[in-house]
Formats: sequence, structure tokens, C-alpha cells
Amino acid sequence: MILDMAPRKPYLSKSRIISAWQCPKKLYLEKHHPELGEISARMESLFATGREVGRVSQQVYGAAGSIEIPFSRNLSLMLRQTKALIDGGADFPIFEATFQHDDVLVRVDVLIPDGSGWRAIEVKASTSVKDYHVLDCAIQDWVMRHVDLPLTSIALAHINNRFVYRGRESYSGLLAEVDLSDEVRAVDPAVDELIIRARDAVMGPMPEMHVGTHCYKPYECQFINYCWPSDSAYPVAGLGGSKAKLGDYVARGCRDIRDVDANSLSADTQLRIHRVTCSGKPEILEGAREALEALGYPRYYLDFETIGPAVPIWEGTRPYMPIPVQWSCHIDDGAGDGSYAGMRHEEFLDLSGNPPMRILAERMIECLGDAGPVLMYTNYEEKVINGLIELFPDLQESLEEIIDRLFDLYPVVKANYYHPKMLGSWSIKAVLPTVSPQLDYASLDGIKEGTEASDGFIEAIDPQTSPDRKAELERQLLRYCRFDTEAMVEIVRFFCNASR
Repeated sequence: MILDMAPRKPYLSKSRIISAWQCPKKLYLEKHHPELGEISARMESLFATGREVGRVSQQVYGAAGSIEIPFSRNLSLMLRQTKALIDGGADFPIFEATFQHDDVLVRVDVLIPDGSGWRAIEVKASTSVKDYHVLDCAIQDWVMRHVDLPLTSIALAHINNRFVYRGRESYSGLLAEVDLSDEVRAVDPAVDELIIRARDAVMGPMPEMHVGTHCYKPYECQFINYCWPSDSAYPVAGLGGSKAKLGDYVARGCRDIRDVDANSLSADTQLRIHRVTCSGKPEILEGAREALEALGYPRYYLDFETIGPAVPIWEGTRPYMPIPVQWSCHIDDGAGDGSYAGMRHEEFLDLSGNPPMRILAERMIECLGDAGPVLMYTNYEEKVINGLIELFPDLQESLEEIIDRLFDLYPVVKANYYHPKMLGSWSIKAVLPTVSPQLDYASLDGIKEGTEASDGFIEAIDPQTSPDRKAELERQLLRYCRFDTEAMVEIVRFFCNASR
């Protein structure tokens, strides 16, 4: 008797095939070494957003009798449930319909009866159609076609960022649908090749792949810190600029900024980063002190925390609209030593779940008075205040007066300061430890960055959140936002004292 010793084809999901399209090494690591991956707060937030948009899509496309195929690790169960519905003549939408061909499995977000066939819809949380969305739909089409499902069309539904929520849990109009049938057919030949590529990545040795642009597109890879050199004092990624060019440096054996030949650099910012890093000493120019000492008093250090849910939660708001929910302000009257410990501090945070924007704006106007510079770090605060004007036209005059007083610290710092430990970033989180080593965002308990703050706020206003957890989130949110304005105060104090 002759035994068939051919290895069994590995199971492939649509997401695994997309991973192979982005980078075969990414898929290999996902399969064999997932522990090497690092899921950031931003990635977790994107996953949560996708789930929320999927939930709302069932309301948008649902009809009497609609059924969702619940996820099960027993794949055959999902396949049987889907087959039973279709073979039974289902005349209602099916969510997460599950199909498999040649060990490739897909779960279709929405499947709607369409005459003698079915209309498939893939739901995405993006605000437009991307190239990889076509491939995503093509993989689904490939499987459904091979199992002989009569498919009349396949479309992508994405977020309509012009949608204005009118309340009452009504989200009709939130999703904009684009028929991709023609585009899917055009890329169909590539699906077979991509499946082979994905199987090779899973079954073979770890693919040899240089780092580059693909590490960040279409998704930021969870293995970036594994693949990019990070074991030197100043990793080459800290040069910034083109990811493709940085990848070329790594391919040539450069692991540290100091390994890069300065003659290969042409961008002024990269040349500056390289020069200062090689010197080993920070660069501090007089321009920062001169600009900051020219500011009058009182000085207001202002920082907002915002949320921008894909699925709006308050009337009058749009998807992904930056909605301020919290602010912190340190007020320097000029009488102290310039440290935040001697300044008055005010803050706003409302976790009732009611729309906080109006009272937030009114309290801010009252706090900031009518004179004195309002310091911020990047122009994000200006964008937020303009959003408040859009929401509350009657407050326009007061809010525009605040905008006229805004002073952005970021361009001052960038033009006049660089420390090798900043690793190519002038973000407040990169600058702060270099000017005030006792302060570091990494030392904060719980919420340490903006995405975590946004998600923490949404969790805190959820009625299902326990009182103890809500109280803990409130403490973390207040501390984080206050830390931002403390950081600005310390940065200004550093530059005003640097040359004395």
C-alpha cells in the first residue's frame, strides 16, 4: 500500500492571507512566534473600533429574521450553520456567513438575498476605499465562487465621515457603500498566487525580508520592534524620513544612527539628527529662550483630551470628529519660580455620560480670562477649539479670542533643540525626559498616552463599568492630562534657564 505523505495544506484565514500580502515574514511570525509581537494601545483601539462598526452594520443592514453566525473554534459548526441557512432558502440577511474552499476560510460581514443570488458586503472602519480593501473582497469572492454561491455583487461599506448623528441609536447613513465587483474581478488572478505565497510563508523557513515601508502599510506590524534594529543606543529608525530609505540603511548593516554615512543624507532634519547624535551632546539654541521670555503674563498652559469614535455617541457629532472631553490648565502669574508646583491649576472632566462639550467650553473660557498667552504643544488645541466653534456658534467670539492668544511651543522647540535621546522625535513625550529627567510618561500608572486616554474615557462613561473601575479611570485621566500641562511648564522653564 502506498501512503500519501504530502503535507496537509495549512489553514488560511483572510487576515492571514492579507498578512502574507503585506509581508510573508509577518505571517510566519504570527503563526510560529506570536509572542514576539507587541500589540500597541493604538492597535487595540483599532480592533475595538472595527468591532463597534461591525455591530452597527448589523443594525444598518439588518431586517426581519436576520441571523448572525456566531464565531466558534469549531470551524465545521460555522460552515454547517451557514450551509443550512443557504440551502434552506434563507430570504434574510446573514451576518458572518462562513465559507471554506481548499482550506481557505472567510467570514463575510454581510450577505443579503438579491433575487436568485446573494449580495456580499465587507464592512470597514476607514473613511474611503483602500487598495487592500479590493484584495480583501477578492479573497472572499474567490472562496464563495469556488463553493458555487451565486454572488450578484460584492461591495465595501466604509464610514461616511459627513454623517451627522441625530440620536436615538439611528445610524442610517453612517455607512457609504461602494460596489467593487469589477475591481475584484480584475485582481482575481492574483488571489491564487497570494494563497500560494501565504502557504509557503507558513510551511517554510522564516522568509528573508528587509524592513521598509511595508512594515507600516497597510497596517503597522506588531513585529516592528523585532525586525527593526533596536539593540543600539540610537537605532537607525531614529533618523526619521522615508521608511524605504531607512530600510536600505538597515539592509546595508546600519543598526545605529552613527553607522550611517553623513554623505548619504540630504534632508536637513536628518543631517541635524545625525550631527547631534554623533556629537553625543544636545543642541540648544538661544532662539527658544528669546521667544519664550518675550511672552507676557499671565501664561496659561492648556491641553485637551479628546475622543473621536467611528460610531458617534452624541447628537450633532460626526464619525472621527475630535471631541474634547477634558482639559488641564496651569496658570503662571509670573510671581513664582516658573515651576508647576507653585502655579494655580484648573481642570475639567465630566464622566456622567452626557455631552460635555458645552460646559467644557464655557468653563475653559472662564478659566482663560481675556488676556495672556495660551501655550499649547502642536496646533491640535487650535483645531479642537475650532471644532467647538462649529458646535456652538454663539460662543464663536469668545473662542476666537482664545485662538488669537494661542502660542505653539512645538515649532520653537523643534527649531532650537535636539537631544540624541529624542531619537528623531520632537513629541512632548520624547522631549520631556531630556529636559526634566524626573518626569517621564512611562512612569504614569495606567493611562500613559492619548489613545489610552480616549479609550479610558469611553470605558468610564459606559453604564456597565463598575463604580470602582470608573473611579480608577477618573484618577488616571486627571493625572494624565495634568501631566501634559506640567510637561509644557517644565519645557518652558528648561529653555528659560538653559543659557543662564
